[in-house]
Amino acid sequence: MSDVFDVVVIGGGPGGYVCAIRAAQLGLKTACIEKRGTLGGTCLNVGCIPSKALLHSSHLYEEADKHFKNHGIHIGKLDLDLPAMMARKDDVVDANVSGIDFLFKKNKVTYLKGTGTVKGADCVDVALNDGGTKTLTTKNVVIATGSDVTPLPGVEIDERQIVSSTGALVLTKVPKKMIVIGAGVIGLELGSVWRRLGAEVTVVEYLDDILPGMDKDIVRQATRIFKKQGLKFNMGTRVTGAKKTKTRVTLACEPAKGGEGRELTADVVLVAIGRRPYTQGLGLDALGVEMDGLRIKVDQDMQTNIQGIFAIGDVIHGPMLAHKAEEDGVALAEMLAGEAGHVDYAKVPGVVYTDPEIASVGMTEQQVREQGINVNIGKFPFTANGRARAMDSTDGLVKIIADAGTDTVIGVHIIGPEAGDLLAECVLGMEFGASSEDIARTCHSHPALGEAVKEAALDVHKRAIHM
Repeated sequence: MSDVFDVVVIGGGPGGYVCAIRAAQLGLKTACIEKRGTLGGTCLNVGCIPSKALLHSSHLYEEADKHFKNHGIHIGKLDLDLPAMMARKDDVVDANVSGIDFLFKKNKVTYLKGTGTVKGADCVDVALNDGGTKTLTTKNVVIATGSDVTPLPGVEIDERQIVSSTGALVLTKVPKKMIVIGAGVIGLELGSVWRRLGAEVTVVEYLDDILPGMDKDIVRQATRIFKKQGLKFNMGTRVTGAKKTKTRVTLACEPAKGGEGRELTADVVLVAIGRRPYTQGLGLDALGVEMDGLRIKVDQDMQTNIQGIFAIGDVIHGPMLAHKAEEDGVALAEMLAGEAGHVDYAKVPGVVYTDPEIASVGMTEQQVREQGINVNIGKFPFTANGRARAMDSTDGLVKIIADAGTDTVIGVHIIGPEAGDLLAECVLGMEFGASSEDIARTCHSHPALGEAVKEAALDVHKRAIHM
């Protein structure tokens, strides 16, 4: 039995479900296949959403434990109810997932729980989770299968003592000692959660700096702040193996540039060295779909070398971020419906949801220097922002990079309170080709954190008022 569609999307994560909904809104008969059994992909189920729930809960715990007294609030000894915290996290996930189910029904997207295999540009077989198979006939196939945890040779993940980000979200007790392998976004966020809840956390990183690829001013500030908070760092260190007992994990480590090895021990080890595209088992090899390593090669319209087969999100070029995948999904759906669609990957923001938050868009100072671009740079510290002082959140700064010839903003980097939200006006401005002067002459509310953005824009031409 064959069902006929205009679009069949394989993968129900942020890219896939958004593509399916937008395609349906545009009048295309659409199906979405997801083998997890719940929609939302890694992001909603075991990534962005549950981690942010735990980040928020652990932040409140640490505020109560260490900082309420600064506001004249005195409480007795705190009692951490970890099961209740985890239950709240699960409730947040369930609410988000059920919301996508509702949106599929509202927009009349056909949802199949199973594993999709591409048999051709017009045919997808589905092995249903409940048993049996279905064959879907379609005009267009969209691969939106996302990414998976990158493994580390010699360190086998068991999701109990040696965990990925998935296992780190469901620990049943706070470890006394945790080692995080990888000083990127995931490692620092989840390391922060367990440090706040009482673990002694050591971060091991192969490179010499945390947050690879971010602006060095921001990296220096972040490193200082995280060390002050209690995170420990072993930089320039390679992990070569792991041994387990019933209660401990011992890592074999050595300097990345060579030298004498040593051992580090912990109760729990989190492997957070990145993610890799999930493209296996889709039938792409048999069809001759061209690949770039594990990524699928696509053209400017997100189409593979086979007409009618498209790919979006983590499986293609560009940053591996949920919101980038969503933009891919919308743009592709609109193109399939005969409209214009476009994503500017140079203006995709990135956020680290630590405390303080770290947010970035566009080029770093190091990138513009390497490319020989003449720029003017403005900076403004949150210590000089009235609202940040009132909030007792003065760590960090705003940094704006503008082309010296045109004053066009080409990069913005923020570390500080609510940095992710503050960055949004800068992303919007950059999409419209804003100059630093445009931001500087925009009236910002007072007292507000956004004034730090305005002052940094003023500082591009060395005319900040409050610094």
